[in-house]
Amino acid sequence: MYSYSEFDEAFVRERVAQFTQQVERRLDGSLTEEEFRPLRLMNGLYLQLHAYMLRVAIPYGTINPRQMRQLAHIAQTWDKGYGHFTTRQNIQFNWPKLEDVPAMLQALADVGMHAIQTSGNCVRNVTADHFAGAAADEIEDPRPVAELLRQWSTDHPEFQFLPRKFKIAITGSPNDRAVTKAHDIGLRMVRNAAGEPGFEVMVGGGLGRTPMIGHTVREFLPKADLLPYVEAVLSVYNTLGRRDNKYKARIKITVHETGAAEITRMIEERFAELRPLFGGNDQKLLAEIEEAFAPPAFRNAPIDAYDAFHKADPVFRAWADTNLAAHRNAQYAIVTISLKAHGETPGDATADQMRLIADLAERYGHSELRISHEQNVILPHVHKSDLPTLHAALVKAGLGTANVGLISDIIACPGMDYCALATARSIPVAQQIATRFDELKLEHDIGPLKIKISGCINACGHHHVGHIGILGLDRAGVENYQITLGGDGTETAVIGEKTGPGFAYDEIVPAIERIVRAYLSVRQSPEETFLETFRRTGIAPFKAALYDGEGAQDAA
Repeated sequence: MYSYSEFDEAFVRERVAQFTQQVERRLDGSLTEEEFRPLRLMNGLYLQLHAYMLRVAIPYGTINPRQMRQLAHIAQTWDKGYGHFTTRQNIQFNWPKLEDVPAMLQALADVGMHAIQTSGNCVRNVTADHFAGAAADEIEDPRPVAELLRQWSTDHPEFQFLPRKFKIAITGSPNDRAVTKAHDIGLRMVRNAAGEPGFEVMVGGGLGRTPMIGHTVREFLPKADLLPYVEAVLSVYNTLGRRDNKYKARIKITVHETGAAEITRMIEERFAELRPLFGGNDQKLLAEIEEAFAPPAFRNAPIDAYDAFHKADPVFRAWADTNLAAHRNAQYAIVTISLKAHGETPGDATADQMRLIADLAERYGHSELRISHEQNVILPHVHKSDLPTLHAALVKAGLGTANVGLISDIIACPGMDYCALATARSIPVAQQIATRFDELKLEHDIGPLKIKISGCINACGHHHVGHIGILGLDRAGVENYQITLGGDGTETAVIGEKTGPGFAYDEIVPAIERIVRAYLSVRQSPEETFLETFRRTGIAPFKAALYDGEGAQDAA
């Protein structure tokens, strides 16, 4: 993985020193909260419902064991002993004291990390496929390109004060595991007729109060043209994007109001102006970055023991069948460590768990880790012969839950337990759903099913693209939960359909159970997934199950 250059090191240290002085001025009263607000946001510090929250960048979800241990140290020293991994592949600390934040940032800088551009109207943390560099279906590792975009966008003078925040996601596979179509810019690697790798470029995706799927503005963009093309997109948006209304300031609204065809024309026109200005230095830098992402030296060893263990141990087999993914090397597997134990907070990891994960990555995973937008941790390279021992260690630490991709593997925002913007609770709903289906012992029979929960209209929980999406709203001071069905965040992305009236807090779990039981009753076979069934039947049988005599409360 990429390591800080001397420039990176000096830049981050200077930012820490600047912010340390700004914090001192806030603490002694020289700065008001209003004056301090833009300064703290530039350094990833939010004022949440009960305390400050520090959001730390994990670019394209890649992290090493040393960095993970430092996150554990920060959690234990200056927070409450845990961190929360987010749908942006970042980590948030929810309870820091303002006077401790400079020390936290200094500790991050010591291991090549920071909190820069994790907030504000700028290019946010570039996210990527969490299986990058390992997936069997991958065309190329997208992380070098993501790192190029990170370096280019950091403190970019033209794009620090955009109309609104801007998010870029990239996948190196035709199969989209990065939700690229729901981003301001989505980049999906494809091959042209000559077999050359390049990118499908999508613009204007996003969720929130106006969910939209991105428009393809280029079917195939050569890799060499990526940086000037992305700059062209941002340049057009920075010119056209609305600054009079923050609810209409995202590029998706700009595309909608201007028209996809006209936006495409303007991007291409601006690209033609910018392309000659790129003399190849970006490609030289990319070549240097690519060297830092060379694959590890994979072992060549028998996997007979793994095959035997898989046959003999049903607990291990259940975990292997859900939590492992195909690696490009047939002797290896990609391991997803679930942070969704039944009844626990989705995405939370304790300091001890983080340290164990770091140890396991060093021992069995070539010292590589990924954070997924699904709020889990990935060991991308594990030899199959090590999997039984690895699994035993995870189980002992409460990290061996065999539920990746199943109904309890829920994405949830912090909701009203932490967030000042939230209008309803998310975490307790996720916990109750997971616990209920664990009690019913239906999880593995149900099969792949993605539930996503947001505690407000901003949709940080990606509920719009959940197979079952749950949106918590405030209706006259009472929590009310809307349900959407049939959403999809992959290469076949679609926004879910609203079922109808919403449900009270104590009604939402039974409502989800009725939906799932309806699916089990109408699916054609156990192999037909929830999403496949929904696409075949439409919403009608699910609405009937939800509202037939159940007295739901109107959330329209």
